[in-house]
Amino acid sequence: MFRRGKSQAEVAHNLGVSPQSASRWYALWQEGGRQALAGAGRAGRLPRLSDEQLGQVVEALKAGPKANGFPTDLWTLKRVADVVESVTGVRYSTSQTWDILRQRLGWSRQRPARRALERNDEAIANWVADDWPRIKKVPGAGRRGSSSKTRAASPSSPR
Repeated sequence: MFRRGKSQAEVAHNLGVSPQSASRWYALWQEGGRQALAGAGRAGRLPRLSDEQLGQVVEALKAGPKANGFPTDLWTLKRVADVVESVTGVRYSTSQTWDILRQRLGWSRQRPARRALERNDEAIANWVADDWPRIKKVPGAGRRGSSSKTRAASPSSPR
């Protein structure tokens, strides 16, 4: 952008950074060209799970809890941590496991829908369509309204 004649303010605006960053970048660019703008790389500690290992974990998790030796079909963070350890040999705490699921995989917490086994969705839909409108009370039906928040107007009260 600098080479094409863009100003520091334009660069800052287009990239959504502060003017100070654009100014610092401009000074680096003038001194060493495009190579001077190359980043230092990833900051912080490298993850203990490689992308390949993470893919293996995902496949194991998609198979389900029962396929991984658990008695019920419900995932918990402890169970996920156990699967990560059995697949990769790397042990994580439950909070670290949650960070992996949320940040690296983009997964969120899901709760199973709890519905009665006897539930009849068709009967519920019929009741909502037929019975509910008949039963539902409409506020102020058949009488005049009141502007008072504390006292409803009666048909015989003077206005």
